[in-house]
Amino acid sequence: MKIKFFSILALAAALLAPAALPAQTTNRPVGSVASELQAIVQGVQDKLKAGKSTEADLAPDLKSFDSLLARHAGEKTDAVAQILYMKATLYLEIFNNTDKAAELVRKLKYDYPDTKIGKDADKLLDFIAKRNEAEKMKAEAKKVQAALVPGAAFPDFSEKDLNGQPLSVASFKGKVVLVDFWATWCGPCRAELPNVIATYKKFHAQDFEIIGVSLDSDREKLDGFLQKQDGMTWAQYFDGEGWQNKLAGKYGVESIPFTVLVGRDGKIIGTDLRGEKLESAVAAALEKK
Repeated sequence: MKIKFFSILALAAALLAPAALPAQTTNRPVGSVASELQAIVQGVQDKLKAGKSTEADLAPDLKSFDSLLARHAGEKTDAVAQILYMKATLYLEIFNNTDKAAELVRKLKYDYPDTKIGKDADKLLDFIAKRNEAEKMKAEAKKVQAALVPGAAFPDFSEKDLNGQPLSVASFKGKVVLVDFWATWCGPCRAELPNVIATYKKFHAQDFEIIGVSLDSDREKLDGFLQKQDGMTWAQYFDGEGWQNKLAGKYGVESIPFTVLVGRDGKIIGTDLRGEKLESAVAAALEKK
């Protein structure tokens, strides 16, 4: 089973169709739990469409989930387990409260261990944990991105290049360095590449260096592309993770091409410099000793 939390709207269609739910083991009519749950979800949908999405806005609906669970107490069925799962999903996807979502999934695991969702509770908890970690990393990356301003010290990295050699901005101490986030599949990156190469050829002998950070996922395609580019001989960082690239995540890069120009003193000169602005900025930086 591929574990994935869907939006509350998708869940309504995917999880609550009475025909998709197993027969109840009580004397209640088949599908009655689903019908009651459907009514609650419909109310949630209506509020979401009206722009009401806070926990306070949906407090009555949360109480309805609890009341429905109470009315079906003792029924350890997949249909009843769905109630708790829906509430957990609401906390995760709408309120973005991973702690509360995890708490509800743990309760689901304990109270409904023999249901399909109960058996998959550990996978759900693992998903939430990873989601929580990703959110923390994203928040941290946004802080780093916001700190990439002229005059600030560049928050360096220490990695290996395509040839397995140590790679960092500090290794080019005393030089002007352009950290260039790009990919072979990125149209705007390729359009800007002739200018980057021209700037490199013009100023490399004057202590100008480039570190490429490739967001490619195919090493062979990257190597083939580099071999065909005349003058694109600078070091490259590549981890094969595409948009999940380690350094892209570290610096909060959400679109490419993205560049950071670092001066001889290790401080940021500017970001997203392209065309004539890049050449002018490099020339001005190299004049400073």
